[in-house]
Amino acid sequence: MNDHGLDSAATPDFRTKPTLTGEVVRLRPVTAEDVPALLPMFLDPEATRLTGSHGDDAADPERLRAWYGSRGDQDDRLDLAVVDRTSDRVVGEAVLNDWDADNESCGFRISLVPAALGRGLGTEATRLIVGHAFERLGLHRVSLEVYAFNPRARRAYEKVGFVAEGVLRHALLWEGERVDATVMSVLAPEWARHRGRPAQAATGAV
Repeated sequence: MNDHGLDSAATPDFRTKPTLTGEVVRLRPVTAEDVPALLPMFLDPEATRLTGSHGDDAADPERLRAWYGSRGDQDDRLDLAVVDRTSDRVVGEAVLNDWDADNESCGFRISLVPAALGRGLGTEATRLIVGHAFERLGLHRVSLEVYAFNPRARRAYEKVGFVAEGVLRHALLWEGERVDATVMSVLAPEWARHRGRPAQAATGAV
């Protein structure tokens, strides 16, 4: 066991692309063939605003096919498709990126197509991939940024155990408005205690 209480055989990097299965979603390596299913994420104006995605070519299918087709070759990040187990359809993506090997940390982001929101799919997908970061990759810290005009996402991240650390003031300029971003993270010792369910851990139910 290492100092995180994890198996010493934990994967040392992101070369292995796993399939992670939960009750309502399955995460698997994303491919170029998933672009048609993912395209609504890039075409929806509200999704674009909430993620602060600038760029007129963000929804170009050929550019997206090239991007997603190359994800399997990356050894410093993990891009997984979120599959709704009820319909077996791809409904989004969950990503571990910005890997910092020296400090045993990485970033996290998740995005779902509009039709998949509000059904708990993102919450379970987050638990699965963040759990993989700690329990298999042996990381110590997973972090993200969430914009001030997206309180729904912040509540979802808090539900899984992310803790607010500070504010990046005026981090985004969106249609003339300067928007703050909150930095959030979860640490390995915290995850070992609550496994992505801090509310249950607080009552001893985990």
